[in-house]
Amino acid sequence: MARSSYLFTSESVSEGHPDKVCDRVSDEIVDLIFRTAEKEGMDASQVRVAAETLTTTNRVVIAGEVRAPESLLGDGDRVTPAPFEDVARAAIKDIGYEQDGFHWKNAQVDVLLHAQSADIAQGVDAAGNKDEGAGDQGIMFGYACRETDVLMPAPIVFSHRILKSLADARHADANSGLGPDSKSQVTLKYENGKPVGATSVVVSTQHAEGLSTEQVREIVRPHVLDVLPDGWMCPEDEFYVNPTGIFVIGGPDGDAGLTGRKIIVDTYGGAAPHGGGAFSGKDPTKVDRSAAYASRYVAKNVVAAGFADKCTIQLAYAIGVSKPLSVYVDLHGTGNVDEAKLEGAIQEAMDLSPRGIREHLNLNKAIYARSAAYGHFGRDADADGGFSWEKTDLVEPLKAAIS
Repeated sequence: MARSSYLFTSESVSEGHPDKVCDRVSDEIVDLIFRTAEKEGMDASQVRVAAETLTTTNRVVIAGEVRAPESLLGDGDRVTPAPFEDVARAAIKDIGYEQDGFHWKNAQVDVLLHAQSADIAQGVDAAGNKDEGAGDQGIMFGYACRETDVLMPAPIVFSHRILKSLADARHADANSGLGPDSKSQVTLKYENGKPVGATSVVVSTQHAEGLSTEQVREIVRPHVLDVLPDGWMCPEDEFYVNPTGIFVIGGPDGDAGLTGRKIIVDTYGGAAPHGGGAFSGKDPTKVDRSAAYASRYVAKNVVAAGFADKCTIQLAYAIGVSKPLSVYVDLHGTGNVDEAKLEGAIQEAMDLSPRGIREHLNLNKAIYARSAAYGHFGRDADADGGFSWEKTDLVEPLKAAIS
Protein backbone atom coordinates (compact mmCIF):
# COMPACT_ATOMS: atom_id res chain seq x y z
CA MET A 1 0.00 0.00 0.00
CA ALA A 2 1.33 3.44 -0.94
CA ARG A 3 2.22 5.78 1.91
CA SER A 4 -0.21 8.67 2.37
CA SER A 5 1.73 10.91 4.79
CA TYR A 6 5.39 11.73 4.21
CA LEU A 7 7.94 14.39 3.26
CA PHE A 8 9.27 14.63 -0.32
CA THR A 9 12.01 16.87 -1.70
CA SER A 10 12.99 18.02 -5.20
CA GLU A 11 15.71 20.38 -6.38
CA SER A 12 16.27 22.66 -9.35
CA VAL A 13 19.24 24.57 -10.74
CA SER A 14 19.21 27.83 -12.67
CA GLU A 15 20.22 28.61 -16.25
CA GLY A 16 23.56 29.83 -14.88
CA HIS A 17 24.46 26.58 -13.13
CA PRO A 18 27.55 25.12 -14.88
CA ASP A 19 25.71 22.01 -16.06
CA LYS A 20 22.81 24.08 -17.35
CA VAL A 21 25.16 26.39 -19.26
CA CYS A 22 26.34 23.23 -21.01
CA ASP A 23 22.79 22.04 -21.69
CA ARG A 24 21.93 25.44 -23.15
CA VAL A 25 24.96 25.50 -25.45
CA SER A 26 24.30 21.94 -26.62
CA ASP A 27 20.68 22.77 -27.41
CA GLU A 28 21.73 25.95 -29.23
CA ILE A 29 23.76 23.66 -31.50
CA VAL A 30 20.62 21.60 -32.23
CA ASP A 31 18.61 24.75 -32.96
CA LEU A 32 21.35 26.23 -35.17
CA ILE A 33 21.39 23.14 -37.37
CA PHE A 34 17.60 23.02 -37.67
CA ARG A 35 17.41 26.75 -38.47
CA THR A 36 20.10 26.41 -41.12
CA ALA A 37 18.46 23.32 -42.60
CA GLU A 38 15.16 25.18 -42.97
CA LYS A 39 16.89 28.19 -44.50
CA GLU A 40 18.85 26.13 -47.01
CA GLY A 41 16.14 23.63 -47.94
CA MET A 42 17.66 20.56 -46.28
CA ASP A 43 15.12 17.92 -45.28
CA ALA A 44 14.81 18.45 -41.52
CA SER A 45 14.25 14.73 -40.98
CA GLN A 46 17.85 14.20 -42.10
CA VAL A 47 19.35 16.41 -39.39
CA ARG A 48 21.41 14.52 -36.84
CA VAL A 49 22.92 16.05 -33.72
CA ALA A 50 24.61 14.58 -30.67
CA ALA A 51 26.42 17.51 -29.06
CA GLU A 52 28.13 17.51 -25.69
CA THR A 53 29.54 20.57 -23.93
CA LEU A 54 32.06 21.01 -21.12
CA THR A 55 32.68 24.30 -19.33
CA THR A 56 35.28 25.43 -16.83
CA THR A 57 37.09 28.67 -16.04
CA ASN A 58 36.88 30.74 -19.26
CA ARG A 59 36.79 27.61 -21.39
CA VAL A 60 34.03 25.92 -23.41
CA VAL A 61 34.56 22.64 -25.28
CA ILE A 62 31.88 21.40 -27.68
CA ALA A 63 32.21 17.84 -29.01
CA GLY A 64 30.04 15.25 -30.73
CA GLU A 65 28.73 14.36 -34.15
CA VAL A 66 26.29 15.94 -36.58
CA ARG A 67 24.70 15.68 -39.98
CA ALA A 68 24.18 19.29 -41.02
CA PRO A 69 23.71 21.54 -44.06
CA GLU A 70 26.84 21.98 -46.16
CA SER A 71 27.26 25.61 -45.13
CA LEU A 72 28.04 24.41 -41.59
CA LEU A 73 30.57 21.81 -42.71
CA GLY A 74 34.27 22.49 -43.19
CA ASP A 75 37.01 20.43 -44.74
CA GLY A 76 36.95 16.70 -44.13
CA ASP A 77 34.73 15.48 -41.29
CA ARG A 78 34.89 18.64 -39.16
CA VAL A 79 32.32 21.43 -38.99
CA THR A 80 33.07 25.09 -39.69
CA PRO A 81 33.70 26.35 -36.13
CA ALA A 82 32.59 29.98 -36.39
CA PRO A 83 28.75 29.59 -36.45
CA PHE A 84 28.85 27.15 -33.54
CA GLU A 85 31.18 29.38 -31.54
CA ASP A 86 28.91 32.35 -32.21
CA VAL A 87 25.78 30.66 -30.83
CA ALA A 88 27.69 29.43 -27.79
CA ARG A 89 28.91 32.95 -26.97
CA ALA A 90 25.45 34.41 -27.55
CA ALA A 91 23.92 31.87 -25.16
CA ILE A 92 26.47 32.59 -22.45
CA LYS A 93 25.87 36.33 -22.86
CA ASP A 94 22.10 35.82 -22.66
CA ILE A 95 22.49 33.83 -19.45
CA GLY A 96 24.44 36.75 -18.01
CA TYR A 97 28.09 35.73 -17.70
CA GLU A 98 30.39 38.74 -17.93
CA GLN A 99 32.68 37.78 -15.03
CA ASP A 100 36.46 37.61 -14.92
CA GLY A 101 36.42 33.83 -14.55
CA PHE A 102 33.73 33.19 -17.18
CA HIS A 103 32.93 35.80 -19.80
CA TRP A 104 30.96 35.33 -22.99
CA LYS A 105 33.45 37.38 -24.99
CA ASN A 106 36.75 36.27 -23.47
CA ALA A 107 36.25 32.54 -22.90
CA GLN A 108 38.07 30.17 -25.24
CA VAL A 109 35.55 28.13 -27.25
CA ASP A 110 36.77 24.89 -28.85
CA VAL A 111 34.43 23.35 -31.45
CA LEU A 112 35.25 19.66 -32.00
CA LEU A 113 32.06 18.51 -33.75
CA HIS A 114 32.44 16.04 -36.61
CA ALA A 115 30.29 14.05 -39.05
CA GLN A 116 27.98 11.33 -37.74
CA SER A 117 29.22 7.74 -37.79
CA ALA A 118 28.12 5.88 -40.93
CA ASP A 119 27.48 2.78 -38.80
CA ILE A 120 24.94 4.65 -36.67
CA ALA A 121 23.41 6.36 -39.70
CA GLN A 122 22.60 3.08 -41.45
CA GLY A 123 20.60 1.88 -38.47
CA VAL A 124 18.64 5.09 -37.99
CA ASP A 125 17.93 6.23 -41.56
CA ALA A 126 14.92 5.01 -43.50
CA ALA A 127 15.89 2.93 -46.55
CA GLY A 128 13.82 0.83 -48.94
CA ASN A 129 11.13 -0.90 -46.90
CA LYS A 130 12.87 -0.02 -43.62
CA ASP A 131 11.34 2.82 -41.64
CA GLU A 132 13.38 5.30 -39.61
CA GLY A 133 14.80 3.48 -36.60
CA ALA A 134 15.45 4.61 -33.05
CA GLY A 135 18.77 6.41 -32.60
CA ASP A 136 19.68 4.21 -29.64
CA GLN A 137 18.35 1.52 -27.35
CA GLY A 138 16.89 2.48 -24.00
CA ILE A 139 13.92 2.99 -21.74
CA MET A 140 12.02 6.26 -21.29
CA PHE A 141 9.45 7.28 -18.69
CA GLY A 142 6.65 9.82 -18.64
CA TYR A 143 4.61 10.94 -15.65
CA ALA A 144 1.70 13.18 -14.77
CA CYS A 145 -0.34 13.82 -11.64
CA ARG A 146 -2.93 16.26 -10.30
CA GLU A 147 -0.73 17.99 -7.71
CA THR A 148 -0.38 21.21 -9.74
CA ASP A 149 -2.11 23.12 -12.51
CA VAL A 150 0.44 21.77 -15.01
CA LEU A 151 -0.14 18.13 -13.94
CA MET A 152 3.34 17.84 -12.45
CA PRO A 153 4.67 16.96 -8.96
CA ALA A 154 4.56 20.03 -6.73
CA PRO A 155 8.12 19.96 -5.28
CA ILE A 156 9.86 20.21 -8.66
CA VAL A 157 7.40 22.79 -9.99
CA PHE A 158 7.95 25.11 -7.01
CA SER A 159 11.73 24.56 -7.13
CA HIS A 160 11.78 25.61 -10.80
CA ARG A 161 9.50 28.60 -10.27
CA ILE A 162 11.58 30.02 -7.43
CA LEU A 163 14.69 30.06 -9.62
CA LYS A 164 12.82 31.36 -12.66
CA SER A 165 11.49 34.23 -10.52
CA LEU A 166 15.03 35.05 -9.35
CA ALA A 167 16.31 34.92 -12.93
CA ASP A 168 13.55 37.20 -14.19
CA ALA A 169 14.40 39.73 -11.48
CA ARG A 170 18.11 39.54 -12.36
CA HIS A 171 17.49 40.03 -16.08
CA ALA A 172 15.14 42.95 -15.39
CA ASP A 173 17.48 44.81 -13.01
CA ALA A 174 21.26 44.94 -13.40
CA ASN A 175 21.45 46.08 -9.77
CA SER A 176 19.40 43.21 -8.34
CA GLY A 177 22.45 41.85 -6.53
CA LEU A 178 21.82 38.40 -7.98
CA GLY A 179 24.22 36.33 -10.07
CA PRO A 180 23.41 33.72 -12.75
CA ASP A 181 24.29 30.58 -10.74
CA SER A 182 21.70 29.33 -8.27
CA LYS A 183 20.05 26.24 -6.84
CA SER A 184 16.81 25.58 -4.99
CA GLN A 185 15.35 22.72 -3.02
CA VAL A 186 11.81 22.40 -1.71
CA THR A 187 10.57 19.82 0.81
CA LEU A 188 6.80 19.40 0.99
CA LYS A 189 4.66 17.63 3.55
CA TYR A 190 2.07 15.23 2.14
CA GLU A 191 -1.09 14.22 4.00
CA ASN A 192 -3.46 11.66 2.51
CA GLY A 193 -1.25 11.65 -0.55
CA LYS A 194 -1.58 15.39 -1.23
CA PRO A 195 0.91 18.21 -0.59
CA VAL A 196 -0.17 20.60 2.16
CA GLY A 197 2.84 22.83 2.85
CA ALA A 198 6.60 23.25 2.84
CA THR A 199 8.71 22.00 5.74
CA SER A 200 11.96 23.43 4.38
CA VAL A 201 13.21 25.57 1.50
CA VAL A 202 16.84 25.89 0.43
CA VAL A 203 18.09 28.54 -2.02
CA SER A 204 21.75 29.09 -2.83
CA THR A 205 22.40 31.97 -5.21
CA GLN A 206 25.45 33.69 -6.57
CA HIS A 207 25.41 37.35 -5.58
CA ALA A 208 27.25 40.62 -5.92
CA GLU A 209 30.37 41.15 -3.85
CA GLY A 210 29.75 43.02 -0.61
CA LEU A 211 26.28 41.64 0.12
CA SER A 212 25.88 39.84 3.43
CA THR A 213 24.14 36.50 3.72
CA GLU A 214 21.27 38.21 5.54
CA GLN A 215 20.88 40.73 2.72
CA VAL A 216 20.78 37.93 0.16
CA ARG A 217 18.22 36.14 2.31
CA GLU A 218 15.89 39.14 2.12
CA ILE A 219 16.39 39.46 -1.64
CA VAL A 220 15.40 35.81 -2.04
CA ARG A 221 12.48 35.71 0.41
CA PRO A 222 9.76 37.36 -1.76
CA HIS A 223 10.55 35.05 -4.65
CA VAL A 224 9.78 32.07 -2.44
CA LEU A 225 6.67 33.61 -0.91
CA ASP A 226 5.29 34.54 -4.33
CA VAL A 227 5.71 30.97 -5.63
CA LEU A 228 4.41 28.90 -2.73
CA PRO A 229 0.64 28.86 -2.10
CA ASP A 230 -0.61 31.03 0.75
CA GLY A 231 0.19 29.52 4.12
CA TRP A 232 2.70 27.03 2.70
CA MET A 233 5.93 28.81 3.72
CA CYS A 234 8.24 26.74 5.87
CA PRO A 235 9.25 27.75 9.44
CA GLU A 236 11.87 30.50 9.53
CA ASP A 237 14.54 28.19 10.95
CA GLU A 238 13.98 25.82 8.00
CA PHE A 239 14.45 28.58 5.39
CA TYR A 240 18.06 28.20 4.27
CA VAL A 241 19.66 30.83 2.00
CA ASN A 242 23.33 30.37 1.05
CA PRO A 243 23.89 28.10 4.06
CA THR A 244 27.65 27.89 3.36
CA GLY A 245 27.98 31.69 3.41
CA ILE A 246 29.37 33.99 0.69
CA PHE A 247 28.68 32.86 -2.91
CA VAL A 248 30.39 35.35 -5.23
CA ILE A 249 32.46 32.98 -7.38
CA GLY A 250 30.08 30.73 -9.28
CA GLY A 251 29.18 29.24 -12.62
CA PRO A 252 31.85 27.39 -14.60
CA ASP A 253 34.55 29.38 -12.78
CA GLY A 254 33.48 27.77 -9.51
CA ASP A 255 32.68 24.28 -10.78
CA ALA A 256 33.08 22.52 -14.12
CA GLY A 257 29.90 21.79 -16.05
CA LEU A 258 28.82 18.99 -18.38
CA THR A 259 25.82 18.40 -20.62
CA GLY A 260 23.27 15.94 -19.26
CA ARG A 261 24.22 15.95 -15.60
CA LYS A 262 20.87 17.28 -14.33
CA ILE A 263 18.42 14.75 -15.78
CA ILE A 264 16.28 14.50 -12.64
CA VAL A 265 16.00 18.30 -12.51
CA ASP A 266 14.97 18.16 -16.19
CA THR A 267 12.11 15.73 -15.53
CA TYR A 268 10.12 15.02 -12.36
CA GLY A 269 12.46 15.83 -9.48
CA GLY A 270 12.71 12.20 -8.44
CA ALA A 271 8.95 11.70 -8.11
CA ALA A 272 8.91 9.34 -11.10
CA PRO A 273 11.38 6.93 -12.70
CA HIS A 274 13.97 8.05 -15.25
CA GLY A 275 15.47 5.89 -17.98
CA GLY A 276 18.88 7.51 -17.55
CA GLY A 277 19.28 9.29 -20.89
CA ALA A 278 19.87 13.03 -21.12
CA PHE A 279 17.88 15.30 -23.45
CA SER A 280 19.98 18.32 -24.36
CA GLY A 281 22.15 18.31 -27.48
CA LYS A 282 20.15 15.58 -29.21
CA ASP A 283 17.96 15.66 -32.30
CA PRO A 284 14.61 13.84 -32.09
CA THR A 285 15.82 10.59 -33.71
CA LYS A 286 17.42 10.07 -30.30
CA VAL A 287 14.59 8.44 -28.37
CA ASP A 288 16.27 9.45 -25.11
CA ARG A 289 14.74 12.80 -25.92
CA SER A 290 11.77 12.31 -28.25
CA ALA A 291 10.30 9.23 -26.55
CA ALA A 292 10.67 10.86 -23.13
CA TYR A 293 8.68 13.76 -24.54
CA ALA A 294 6.12 11.36 -26.02
CA SER A 295 5.74 9.44 -22.77
CA ARG A 296 5.15 12.68 -20.84
CA TYR A 297 2.64 13.74 -23.52
CA VAL A 298 0.73 10.47 -23.23
CA ALA A 299 0.82 10.43 -19.42
CA LYS A 300 -0.41 14.02 -19.23
CA ASN A 301 -3.26 13.30 -21.63
CA VAL A 302 -4.25 10.18 -19.68
CA VAL A 303 -4.61 12.30 -16.53
CA ALA A 304 -6.24 15.19 -18.40
CA ALA A 305 -8.76 12.74 -19.86
CA GLY A 306 -9.84 11.77 -16.35
CA PHE A 307 -8.63 8.18 -16.57
CA ALA A 308 -6.46 8.55 -13.44
CA ASP A 309 -5.02 10.98 -10.92
CA LYS A 310 -1.51 9.67 -11.52
CA CYS A 311 0.04 7.99 -14.53
CA THR A 312 3.46 6.56 -15.33
CA ILE A 313 4.29 5.47 -18.87
CA GLN A 314 7.34 3.44 -19.87
CA LEU A 315 8.50 3.02 -23.47
CA ALA A 316 11.41 0.86 -24.66
CA TYR A 317 13.34 0.91 -27.95
CA ALA A 318 16.19 -0.84 -29.79
CA ILE A 319 18.62 1.02 -32.01
CA GLY A 320 17.59 0.86 -35.65
CA VAL A 321 14.13 -0.60 -34.84
CA SER A 322 11.11 1.58 -35.54
CA LYS A 323 8.47 0.12 -33.24
CA PRO A 324 8.60 0.40 -29.46
CA LEU A 325 9.51 -2.91 -27.85
CA SER A 326 7.09 -2.33 -24.99
CA VAL A 327 4.48 0.12 -23.73
CA TYR A 328 3.74 -0.02 -19.99
CA VAL A 329 1.14 1.92 -17.99
CA ASP A 330 0.90 2.28 -14.21
CA LEU A 331 -2.02 4.30 -12.82
CA HIS A 332 -0.84 3.88 -9.21
CA GLY A 333 -4.21 2.60 -8.03
CA THR A 334 -5.93 5.84 -9.05
CA GLY A 335 -7.34 4.74 -12.40
CA ASN A 336 -10.87 4.03 -13.60
CA VAL A 337 -9.82 2.09 -16.73
CA ASP A 338 -8.00 -1.19 -17.19
CA GLU A 339 -4.27 -0.54 -17.56
CA ALA A 340 -3.73 -3.29 -20.13
CA LYS A 341 -6.59 -1.94 -22.23
CA LEU A 342 -5.15 1.56 -21.92
CA GLU A 343 -1.78 0.33 -23.22
CA GLY A 344 -3.52 -0.78 -26.40
CA ALA A 345 -5.55 2.41 -26.66
CA ILE A 346 -2.40 4.55 -26.41
CA GLN A 347 -0.84 2.76 -29.37
CA GLU A 348 -4.07 3.17 -31.33
CA ALA A 349 -4.25 6.89 -30.55
CA MET A 350 -0.59 7.66 -31.35
CA ASP A 351 2.15 6.18 -33.51
CA LEU A 352 5.02 5.70 -31.08
CA SER A 353 7.69 4.94 -33.67
CA PRO A 354 10.48 7.55 -33.84
CA ARG A 355 9.00 8.88 -37.07
CA GLY A 356 5.50 8.89 -35.59
CA ILE A 357 6.61 10.80 -32.51
CA ARG A 358 8.60 13.30 -34.55
CA GLU A 359 5.68 14.01 -36.89
CA HIS A 360 2.93 13.99 -34.24
CA LEU A 361 4.79 16.43 -31.96
CA ASN A 362 6.43 18.34 -34.84
CA LEU A 363 9.88 17.99 -33.31
CA ASN A 364 12.12 18.64 -36.31
CA LYS A 365 12.53 22.36 -35.73
CA ALA A 366 14.51 24.87 -33.68
CA ILE A 367 12.61 24.62 -30.39
CA TYR A 368 15.14 23.16 -27.99
CA ALA A 369 17.32 25.87 -26.38
CA ARG A 370 14.32 27.22 -24.45
CA SER A 371 13.90 23.84 -22.75
CA ALA A 372 17.45 23.70 -21.37
CA ALA A 373 16.62 25.27 -17.99
CA TYR A 374 13.67 25.18 -15.55
CA GLY A 375 12.43 21.78 -16.68
CA HIS A 376 11.39 20.16 -19.93
CA PHE A 377 7.94 19.37 -18.52
CA GLY A 378 5.17 21.40 -16.92
CA ARG A 379 5.71 24.29 -19.36
CA ASP A 380 3.19 26.08 -21.58
CA ALA A 381 3.08 24.93 -25.20
CA ASP A 382 4.36 27.71 -27.47
CA ALA A 383 2.64 28.96 -30.61
CA ASP A 384 5.67 28.05 -32.74
CA GLY A 385 5.63 24.41 -31.59
CA GLY A 386 7.88 24.60 -28.57
CA PHE A 387 6.85 22.27 -25.73
CA SER A 388 4.34 20.59 -28.04
CA TRP A 389 4.47 17.57 -25.72
CA GLU A 390 2.61 19.63 -23.10
CA LYS A 391 -0.56 19.87 -25.18
CA THR A 392 -3.66 17.92 -24.16
CA ASP A 393 -4.93 17.33 -27.68
CA LEU A 394 -4.66 13.54 -27.34
CA VAL A 395 -7.53 13.41 -24.84
CA GLU A 396 -10.28 12.81 -27.40
CA PRO A 397 -8.32 10.20 -29.44
CA LEU A 398 -7.59 8.33 -26.19
CA LYS A 399 -11.24 8.43 -25.18
CA ALA A 400 -12.26 7.14 -28.60
CA ALA A 401 -9.71 4.33 -28.47
CA ILE A 402 -10.66 3.21 -24.95
CA SER A 403 -14.41 3.15 -25.60
